Amino acid sequence: MKALNRKLLRDLMRSKGQVITISLVIACSAAGYVALTATHHSLAASRDAYYAAQNFPQLFASVRRAPESLARRLEELPGIARLETRLALAIRIDMPGLPEPAVGRLVSLPGGHAPRLDQLHLGAGRNVDPTRTDEVLLLASFARAHGLLPGAWLSTVIDGRRQRLHVVGIAESPEHIFPIGPSGFGDDRRFAVLWMARAPLAGLSGAEGAFHEVVAWLQPGASEAAALAALERVLEPYGSPGPYGRALQLSNRFVTGEIAQLEGIALRVPLIFLVVAAFLLNISLSRLVQTQREQIAALKALGYRRRDIALHYLGFVAVMVVLGLIMGLAFGTWWGQSMARMYARFFHFPVLRYELDAQIILTAVAVSALAAGGGAMLAVRRAARLPPAEAMRPQTPTAYRRGVLSRLGVGRLVSHSGRMVVRELERRPLRALLSSLGIAAGLALLVVGRFSEDSMTAMFDLLFGSAQRADVTVAFRQPLPASAAREFSRLPGVLLVEPMRSVPVRLRAGHRSRELALVGLPAGASLRRVVDVRGRPVTLPPSGVVLTDELARRLELRVGDAVRFELLEGDHRPRTTVLSGVVNEMLGLNAYMDLGALHRLLGEEALVSAVSLRVEPGGADALYARLRGYAAVAAVVRKDVMFDAMFESSGSFTAMFTLIVVAFGAIIAAGVVYNNARVAISERGRELATLRVLGFTRSEISAILLGELGTHMMMALPLGLALGNVLANAILATIDREQYRMPAMISPVTYGFAVLVVLGAALLTALWMRRRLDRLDLIEALKARD
Repeated sequence: MKALNRKLLRDLMRSKGQVITISLVIACSAAGYVALTATHHSLAASRDAYYAAQNFPQLFASVRRAPESLARRLEELPGIARLETRLALAIRIDMPGLPEPAVGRLVSLPGGHAPRLDQLHLGAGRNVDPTRTDEVLLLASFARAHGLLPGAWLSTVIDGRRQRLHVVGIAESPEHIFPIGPSGFGDDRRFAVLWMARAPLAGLSGAEGAFHEVVAWLQPGASEAAALAALERVLEPYGSPGPYGRALQLSNRFVTGEIAQLEGIALRVPLIFLVVAAFLLNISLSRLVQTQREQIAALKALGYRRRDIALHYLGFVAVMVVLGLIMGLAFGTWWGQSMARMYARFFHFPVLRYELDAQIILTAVAVSALAAGGGAMLAVRRAARLPPAEAMRPQTPTAYRRGVLSRLGVGRLVSHSGRMVVRELERRPLRALLSSLGIAAGLALLVVGRFSEDSMTAMFDLLFGSAQRADVTVAFRQPLPASAAREFSRLPGVLLVEPMRSVPVRLRAGHRSRELALVGLPAGASLRRVVDVRGRPVTLPPSGVVLTDELARRLELRVGDAVRFELLEGDHRPRTTVLSGVVNEMLGLNAYMDLGALHRLLGEEALVSAVSLRVEPGGADALYARLRGYAAVAAVVRKDVMFDAMFESSGSFTAMFTLIVVAFGAIIAAGVVYNNARVAISERGRELATLRVLGFTRSEISAILLGELGTHMMMALPLGLALGNVLANAILATIDREQYRMPAMISPVTYGFAVLVVLGAALLTALWMRRRLDRLDLIEALKARD
């Protein structure tokens, strides 16, 4: 073994604590990048491959009812390459074990051939017989949730009539990777999609020679906006709420948003670890070079070249990088596979493969090596360029002079040990600042690891505690007179009934427009309220419309501006009202009006689209039993079920991320604190031994180093809490603002937890420092040359 290699082994053994901690920080960076990036790539690749294999449409449109003869005209529109029409009905399904009916969509399949667009992936069973009026394919997620297999029978209500349907096959659809029911959230148990041959479905719905939906594929290079505009012009007379592109398709939008958020986190979190690792390497290697000046001089005197010296110290760095990468790649692979399995529970791809390609590994290796090399380069360069004659002499002492703290008289307010702490801060202010920033980075990651849970809890409290306080919401197939809604107050267990009206509209402001539901709420409503992000109720004015602030910003509207809107059902004549206010809501892009004002603006009798119900404890089962017999009911949404569905999907996505990022943050904080203490003892061993000989007690010399550690902690705590808030908002910025607009809700418990973890790391380090100082060999320390 070469002499330099033996020296490298000795150096690594002497510094094993620092080697382990720095390797762990590098491992955290590599693991975070590999897991998040590989999961992001796997999800994106699975989505794209699934869309391509099943010909997932690029354009979507729905109508109330249009003649099938119109399809030929639609196919000839500019930019349209392929187009298919289909029937679609909203249905109810009575499932054993569910007190309320599940809801679903019954969609037609072309007769005689498979669909050219939005093709199904048949996982079990067979395709439907086009001559049978009761055979259907069932969405796989609903089938799995209820344990259904081919051969099962379903009791349904179709267009107000009861119909038993025979499940002959289980299928997946790219249109329903993340099935979203009437509650607006994924719920596999209560939302289903069924497919039936077109001819029997037309007979059941009375829609022979007609269609309800259009899906289309664009020609290469065609303008999506132009094709949508052309579709809109043709379909508008048939009650179309407006066509839309793939980006606005509900399932795709949710899946794509989650993938984009993963990508943003994958770029931000590992960067923190790399910066901290570079800092730790610089400090550790600089100290190693400083203590080995005589050895460097001897090596050069024996004929070793600058390159040999530089490669020797780079080898010290390489060992830590290699150890960190081995641990990081192994843990990152496991973490990524676990995340892929978790996403497979909610994103229903036929196959979701976790693929860790060579490019991700090479990038992790290259970035880690560059960061480590960059952090160590200054110390390596200093070692390589150190002249032998200069290296044989002790390092030139630092020029001491009165600093700002001394001039302010801080030294006179503290003990002798305290004055030494003040002088050390003045002598090396940059090191103190960087040490504090390193601890702050660990503290910030601890905050980031837990803030998502805080934000989710705050969102749930706001949504279900202040905004949607109804126990049950009942939606109707068609708007009903207000008198019919009042009948619900006579149902068993109902304590309070509040009506609401929801109208699909297109808001226009100049050349800008947006399709959405305009919701009318009664004055003084208590079950469905409009509240801002702080939970404050917003009173709807007696006239005019209230928009979410994000919608007003996108339409470039201000309070007092005229707002024109067109109904997307019934009478399409444009109406004009005024923007009376804006509200900062957490979810969606919404428009609200007073219920009476909406009726007057529409020129209609008092109609309602849904009712909100407050139900007495224990009265829900009897209510659901009665609602099963109401043909006019389209869907029953329970608040407790909606809460559970949201919590299951959101909680599963955040639980693993929270646990691992918190662990990573603790590693960073402990690594920085330990390395700072290790370097401080190594650098000042002779000085501390001298003080002991001069009569200072062990407690007094311990107070010097512990005082420096405490000062770094005092600087790091506010910096870390502030940085954690900044990082939390940066992560939230990756979320689609049309879906969520949550500020970073960070509870005092999260801040306290982060501070306690960092203080715990500091306390353990302090105990280790005191133990080392108690065992300080005065003779050996005094024999060492500065």
